[in-house]
Amino acid sequence: MNALVRTPAAPPRNRLKRVLQPLVSPQVFDFWASQVNPAWSWERPLGRIVRRHAETADSVTLWIRPNRHWNGARPGQHLNISAQIDGVRVTRSYSLTSAYPVQGCVSITIKGIEGGRLSQYLHKRARVGDVLDLGQAFGDMILPATPVGSWLFLAAGSGITPLMAMVRAMEQQGMPVPLTLVYWARTRGEFCFADELRALAARHANFNVRFALTREDGIADDETTGRISELHLDELVDNLESRQVFACGPGGFVDSARSLLESRTQSFQAEAFTPLPQVVQEGGEVQVTLAASGRTLTLPRGTSLLKALEAEGLRPPSGCRMGICNTCACGKSAGATRNLNTGELAGEPVSALKLCINSAVTDLVLDL
Repeated sequence: MNALVRTPAAPPRNRLKRVLQPLVSPQVFDFWASQVNPAWSWERPLGRIVRRHAETADSVTLWIRPNRHWNGARPGQHLNISAQIDGVRVTRSYSLTSAYPVQGCVSITIKGIEGGRLSQYLHKRARVGDVLDLGQAFGDMILPATPVGSWLFLAAGSGITPLMAMVRAMEQQGMPVPLTLVYWARTRGEFCFADELRALAARHANFNVRFALTREDGIADDETTGRISELHLDELVDNLESRQVFACGPGGFVDSARSLLESRTQSFQAEAFTPLPQVVQEGGEVQVTLAASGRTLTLPRGTSLLKALEAEGLRPPSGCRMGICNTCACGKSAGATRNLNTGELAGEPVSALKLCINSAVTDLVLDL
């Protein structure tokens, strides 16, 4: 006689979900569940702020405990954060500064940007206990699960955030490979994580950190002065040709790092936190038809489609606004567009484009 094979019972939450699914919509469930616990939802990833820590005068780290619908992240990745601000939902992308959960929490570090609605809200108004909408993690500049070889991290300004997650991940592994971090900021007071980075360098012989100041003189032994240059890198980094490089910062910084190192090192990968200046200036207007709503708008050339649509009162989904996260990706069924960062034309009749970094060249039909 064959033995009876028992199918494991479904977890209570899954059984309850199957029972409720035909009876209640996710939106209704989320509304009533939030009255009991704001971090409960049917399927939306949410996170509760459990700790705030001031990093500098204009930046703060928020430790967030995600609910079970968030799928986790790898060091170097980003996620979209959304919050209701004065009745309007605002979404932006932030790098995780600690991607591996510590006591069930991950962290983001936010600089309060002048005019930035979400960054100012998170920096000044968000409090412990508040619940934020989380997007799933994204980004291709990620630390391998088992790093090998020698590494060089180059950070400028807010570009330290994804690299800090990688440094912390390597530290959890005992700093298994040689790693040098060179971190640029205008003034000493703008460096985030300086004490932690120095403590890690003192604890691990494999880890070397240098702080580069562009508007102050270096004083400490691990400080230097000046913008990124070939002379600078040769002075600060040994065995440069054997390094695998990750660089992150403003567009101009990343562009300089690439031109200096891409042909000299084992590998080079970078992300820019601000787009490069537009390389094309075009005048005139085009007709943009929104297929889903049936509207036709007159929009300017030379301006990102996202900004042009927002100026008309529309609110397409958006996140990073730099062409990284794909939140604003939209189908195009007719017309030609131009990538405002590269100047490249795209005239395929049926394609997808990112609204935040593309402008209209001809009349368009968008799947909006």
